[in-house]
Parts: sequence; structure tokens; C-alpha cells
Amino acid sequence: MAAPLAPAVSPAAAPPVRTVSAEPTRTYLDHQASTPMDPAALALMQRVAEETYANPSSAHRSGKRAAEIIENAREQLAEAVGALPEEIVFTGGATESNNLAILGAARAARERGDRRRRIVTLPIEHPSVLAPARFLAEDGFESLTAPVGADGRVDLDSLAALLAPSEDEPALLLSIQTANNEIGTIQPVAEAAALARERGVLIHSDAAQALGKIPFDVESLDLDFASLSGHKCHGPKGVGALFVRGGPRRAPVAPILFGGGHERGLRPGTSNTPAVAAFAEAATNAVARLPEEAPRLAALRDRLEREVTTRIPETRINGALAHRLPHTTSITFPGADADALIANLPAFDLSAASACHSGAPEPSQVLLALGLTTEDAYSTLRLAVGPTTEAQDIHRIAFGIESARRRASANPPPQ
Repeated sequence: MAAPLAPAVSPAAAPPVRTVSAEPTRTYLDHQASTPMDPAALALMQRVAEETYANPSSAHRSGKRAAEIIENAREQLAEAVGALPEEIVFTGGATESNNLAILGAARAARERGDRRRRIVTLPIEHPSVLAPARFLAEDGFESLTAPVGADGRVDLDSLAALLAPSEDEPALLLSIQTANNEIGTIQPVAEAAALARERGVLIHSDAAQALGKIPFDVESLDLDFASLSGHKCHGPKGVGALFVRGGPRRAPVAPILFGGGHERGLRPGTSNTPAVAAFAEAATNAVARLPEEAPRLAALRDRLEREVTTRIPETRINGALAHRLPHTTSITFPGADADALIANLPAFDLSAASACHSGAPEPSQVLLALGLTTEDAYSTLRLAVGPTTEAQDIHRIAFGIESARRRASANPPPQ
């Protein structure tokens, strides 16, 4: 194992993520969109940037030291998700990882003469899964979505039918998220993977929202590919990883970018050594904090839901209440405009939908897939508590939403 630049925090001693805001009166409730950096990861990132700035592909001593740091990070991240180090490919983020898994699997299938052309996803997947699938549908592939119920969980019987409508026509790839970025619903990934494995279908999971939030292990889920993100688990933005079962040289996936032999030939480009080191450190610490932090966050979220529904009884909670991320809630306020509510809550950072859809005129496709009307989709807030959330924040946001709803109702936005 390569010697780390700085010792990783042991699981028993992983410090809590606490940050000092430049605006202490603000309350951040958008931890699905991004998370505050782990101080240990931030300190490591700065130190690597200052001391180890050589290109890790260079043959000189400084380059080799940078390469050692990356390999140490690879081992750290692999341990955090139950993989082997050679199965971790560092990327620029989960969006790139999703594209690499889906487009790379399709390209590899064509190159080896595999005639399978069916890609199966869910209608509530992240756009970086749905968009590559749509692209392939314009390039000779078939893109299908398995239906989800009103709680956002996939219908496994319908999924099985799509994976193999006949013995000689199985799908090539199933892409199923581990947890949803808007409603927090956790999918039955292990059961879906078993269905895929029985039919010889490759399985990919977008696990960006899962790492550091719930237990996540690629081996127990029996995945072929898994996408991971740095800034969703208290690491830096602009870095992520793709788990590739067996490693890039053995897996049925081909590169989609060209110009170098980095990351075992699967992802070219000079590695971002400081960000890679910080990502692995943050993921390690987030996983170590899970046993204590997940129950704390779930208690805060449940209290928030109780206070909001008590103050505004007509509200509805979306998603699978028994199968969801501990920190996330999606709440519909019938008759209210979510953007108007947010405008009347200037002291709070929260969202109406995924940050990927911010400013988009269309309602959330996730909420529509659950059966919500367009009007209700436009009346829904997504709130996500996190390590910076304290018990006293819950009463403030519940009271704030109640007041904001009254103000928004009195001053509706212009049509």
C-alpha cells in the first residue's frame, strides 16, 4: 500500500463535519445538491496542492510521489465501498461516471459483436443517466424505463419483463440508482441485480447519493458498475469515480474519451491529485460516521416533517417512507408555488427540485413519475438536513415555511 501523504482518520475517530459560515444567520438545507467539505479532507487537499503539484504521470521522483498519493486514495475509496483498488477509476464526477458506464458499455458491446441493444433505466434517474440512454436510442439502441410506484420504488415484475422479454432477447444493461436525489427513495438494488444477473444483463447503479449516507457495498449488491461523487459525501466538487468490476482491462466497457492512457486506459486526462486525495479521505470519514450520524439526521428530518405537517395539515410527504435516505424529505404544499415559498425564505437554502433542473420551466420528472399532478409538482420543496443542521434549526424552518406560505398566498407570483 502506498504511504499516504497524511494519515487517514481512523473510523473510530472520524471527526464530525462542522463548518463556520460566512453568513451565520443562514441555514443550509440543500445537502442533496452539495455538502460542506470535511475539514480533514479540505486540509489534505490544500496540503497536496501545495506540496505535491507534479504530474502523477511523470517519471521523476515528484511525479512518482503524486502517483503514490492517487494509488493510496484508490485503496481508501475501494475499502469504503467494498471494492478492489484496481476496480476504482477516478473521473471528474458522477455525471462523467454515469456517461462512461452507459456509453462505454454500449461501445464495448458493438466492438465485441454483441447484438444486444436494450438499455433499461428508471424514469426517476438522474439526467446524466437518462440523457445517455436517450442518446443511444438515436444510435440504434432501445431505451426503456421500468415503472415505479407512488413511493418511487421500481416494480420488480415489470423490470424483469423488460430485462428479458424472451430468452433470445435480453437487455444489455440495467442502470438503477441506489437512492434518488429528490425524494430520497432507496431502490431494491440487490433484488434488481439478481434479476439482471440471472439474465446475463450488466448492472450499473448511480450511487452518488448513497455513499456516506447509507451502507453501500458493491460486492453485496453484486454490481458491475457504480458511479460515485466527491461533493455529495463532503469531498470537493469536480471529482468522482466509477467502480468497474474486475477492473477496466477485464470489464465489458470501452473509453468514451481519448488522448491518453490514464486510469488504466479507460479515462484519459491528468489526474487531479489534490481532489482525488480529498475525495477518498472524505468518503472514508463519511462512512465511519454513518452509525452515529445517520440516526441523528433521520431524527432531525422526522421532527421537521412532524412540525411542518402539524402547522400545515394538508401537506404530503413524497417517496418511500420506509426506504429512503435518512436526511431527505420531499414535501408537497397543495396550492402553493414552491418558487414563491423559497423567495419568502431568504434565510434558508433549499430547493424546489434537483439542482440539475434549477431554472428549468418543466416540472420535476421524478415527481410526475410518482403520479403527482403538474400543479403539485410545482408546489413541492426538497429539504435535506446535514452535519451543519442543529435541533434549533428545525423549529425555525417549520415556522418559516408556515409564514412564507401565508406571505406567498397573499402575494402570488405574476403569471
